[in-house]
Amino acid sequence: KVWFQNRRCREKQRKESCRLQTVNAKLSAMNKLLMDENDRLRKQAAQLLYENGYIRQQLQHGGITTDTSCDSVVTSGLQHIPTPHHQHSPQDATYSGILSLAEEILSEFLEKATGTAVDWVQMPGMKPGPDSTEMVNILHGSIAGTAARACGLVSLEPAKLIVEVFKDKTAWHRDCRRMATLYATSTSNGGSIEVLYTQMFAPTTLASARDFYTLRYTSPLEDGSVVVCERSISSLSDAAMAPQVQPFIRACMQASGCLVRPCEGTGSIVIIVDHMDLEPLLVPEVLRALYNSSIVLAQGVTMAALKHLRHLAKQGIPDIVLGQGQQPAAVRALSHRLVKGFNNAVNTFMDEGWTMITCDGTDDITIMVKAPPSSTVKLHTSSKGVLCAKASML
Repeated sequence: KVWFQNRRCREKQRKESCRLQTVNAKLSAMNKLLMDENDRLRKQAAQLLYENGYIRQQLQHGGITTDTSCDSVVTSGLQHIPTPHHQHSPQDATYSGILSLAEEILSEFLEKATGTAVDWVQMPGMKPGPDSTEMVNILHGSIAGTAARACGLVSLEPAKLIVEVFKDKTAWHRDCRRMATLYATSTSNGGSIEVLYTQMFAPTTLASARDFYTLRYTSPLEDGSVVVCERSISSLSDAAMAPQVQPFIRACMQASGCLVRPCEGTGSIVIIVDHMDLEPLLVPEVLRALYNSSIVLAQGVTMAALKHLRHLAKQGIPDIVLGQGQQPAAVRALSHRLVKGFNNAVNTFMDEGWTMITCDGTDDITIMVKAPPSSTVKLHTSSKGVLCAKASML
């Protein structure tokens, strides 16, 4: 009896020791993440103090001068604003031009992810505590567009695997209709450069859907991290062009992406940045809050990517276990299909087979019909298909 009691006690102590080691490793990783964030905030505070001091000095000397030769932080801060993409000339389509453009996108992304290019503030409602494994920030300031940043600990490795999962947007981003690779090449450091065309669903019946024409750069870094960054481009002569497609409106993606840092024993530290300009002036005024809100972007895109990575970390890759019945991953896949089907019905794209029956105007009821692909019967007499009646009420 004593022997079995000692055995149970030792087993209990072993399990507790393993649990505490896991918790300690997680806290060590979060401590490193918080130290990096603290260092970034310290740099940002120093920059703001320097700007404040410079402005005070100019005011004391009779106002701010227009001398552009002064290398102040105020003027140098403008360097963080991305240059218009139309400035890239057609000869940039050479390999060296594409590589230099990719390196420029990488530099912009890292400045947002770990630097001071964007004034990040904590998202309302997010209160990190001792058990929290993520931080979510949103854009604060006068930079164009909406932006969000999420940092978190994910129990997945290696970093390349996380990056490949993140790149498959159609698997985790429910508003992503489709993504096509128009051009791809590899780099000497083991990375890759891709030109992508992406279509996004519209969230309402009163706005047009958005699409993006972007360059995506995947590259390993010297410290063992892996980064995938993306930004809108206007043209590349060596790559296939993405023509304007009706009814899509071409939106702009500023430098965005994912940075993955290996963290020994606990997985990886993941930093995700999304920065977009969805052309809010082209939607009705009552809907512009959807397109101007960094909180909406954070919840719908940035946090969704981090949540998907955590689901995969919990259930493994592949996340379907045979012989154990229906898994939560299968439920998620069904949920994904349902949302995609609903988004298809809300947007009713013509290339999906939708045909308009009647429409009283943009603010009234629209009736659309989608017949089966093999149907040869007229729409009004067909017994199969999908009927969608859309009513927009403000």
